[in-house]
Amino acid sequence: MSSRIFLYKSAIVASLAGLLFGFDTVVISGAEQTIQSLWNLNSSLHGLAISMALWGTVLGSLAGGWPAEYFGRKKTLLWIGVLYLVSAVGSALAPEVYSFMIFRFIGGLGVGISTVAAPMFISEIAPPALRGRLTGMFQFNIVFGILIAYLSNSLLGSVGENAWRWMLAVETAPALLFTIFCFGLPESPRWLIVHNKNRIAGLNVLKKVNPNFSDTELDRLVHEIEATGNQKKKAGTFFTKQLLTPISLAFFIAFFNQLSGINAVLYFAPRIFEMTGLESQAALLQSVGIGIVNFIFTFVGLGLIDRLGRRTLLYIGSFGYIASLGFASWGFASGNPGIVPVCIFAFIAAHAVGQGAVIWVFISEIFPNRQRSFGQSFGSFTHWFFAASLTLAFPLMAEALKPEIIFGLFCGMMVLQLIWVRFFVPETKGVSLEELEKKLSVKSLSKTEK
Repeated sequence: MSSRIFLYKSAIVASLAGLLFGFDTVVISGAEQTIQSLWNLNSSLHGLAISMALWGTVLGSLAGGWPAEYFGRKKTLLWIGVLYLVSAVGSALAPEVYSFMIFRFIGGLGVGISTVAAPMFISEIAPPALRGRLTGMFQFNIVFGILIAYLSNSLLGSVGENAWRWMLAVETAPALLFTIFCFGLPESPRWLIVHNKNRIAGLNVLKKVNPNFSDTELDRLVHEIEATGNQKKKAGTFFTKQLLTPISLAFFIAFFNQLSGINAVLYFAPRIFEMTGLESQAALLQSVGIGIVNFIFTFVGLGLIDRLGRRTLLYIGSFGYIASLGFASWGFASGNPGIVPVCIFAFIAAHAVGQGAVIWVFISEIFPNRQRSFGQSFGSFTHWFFAASLTLAFPLMAEALKPEIIFGLFCGMMVLQLIWVRFFVPETKGVSLEELEKKLSVKSLSKTEK
């Protein structure tokens, strides 16, 4: 029993990086308007300031594999906590916009690296029978962190002129706890055996997280890990004709994920609700509803993904996107903005069931074993690049375009996503990774199985 508790405790601690990820990403939504007026920022500088964390995430997602590879998963997770802690304190105390942007960028680095290190660590300590649910706690905590951020912003919205500083400072507590908890984590047994060449230490961790394994089973597992680690890496180029299909699929699922407008809604939710005529405090409260809906429908999506399949969920999400964004655009255009909050909640539900549940699973499935790490980085980089770009551009869009046009543009992009899903997206449910590798590596996008 104690060994099983050790496993769960280790996985939960690592997954808390996801909670900080979700909180850090969204907490800025309650502070962004005050920051703009406090420092008298024009739309361009305001967009840069709010998107700075995402640019840090872009870099972190590209570089995150390096410290995890050379210094270990545990040390990387610990330093992720330090990055979050420094960012929370510095952002809350920032005297002007440029230091604020630096500290937000530091937090973004933590977010980007956490998307690489935390799921990797959990998957490497988890027994095969528990790997899915334990690794899935990272996604659960991202959504939970988003909900906490919205709730925290709502509770702190009326504490005075420095409310925005308190909103950002709240992250200090979970960041400090996460950093302290990381000292009690074991190192990944696979990193110990393959990279640190410490067979005995790796075996000891494997015994703790696999209490039901016999000595023979543990010895065989260690030999398999050693054999995998001792294989010589084969040289090869990532961007090849053979990988055209998986590269294209990874690019477009990440592209459409952000061109739905999801980050614009998450980051600027209070501003969007105020466009409908709600008062500032009511807008913050409505934002809590976004977190709750996202939380609930994430469970729905993760519960359906292995039953209905990835492609079916993308269909459901696409239809939900088109309906919710289309009605939101109509509501603004027709002078009926009262329906917009309902449309926003429906939009969040569609995202959580569709793209939100599918994207990271899908990207991890479609690349060959030898290229999966490069493919995951490529898909992650694409996702975060467009997330940062949209956040940078949204204040300019809100200033230059009517709300109905903005939501109409997002709706149009989701029509394109629906066409893409219909003609180009294969179903990956129930197919082995090796079989997918054979099917997707030799086919062009136009021939991809539907």
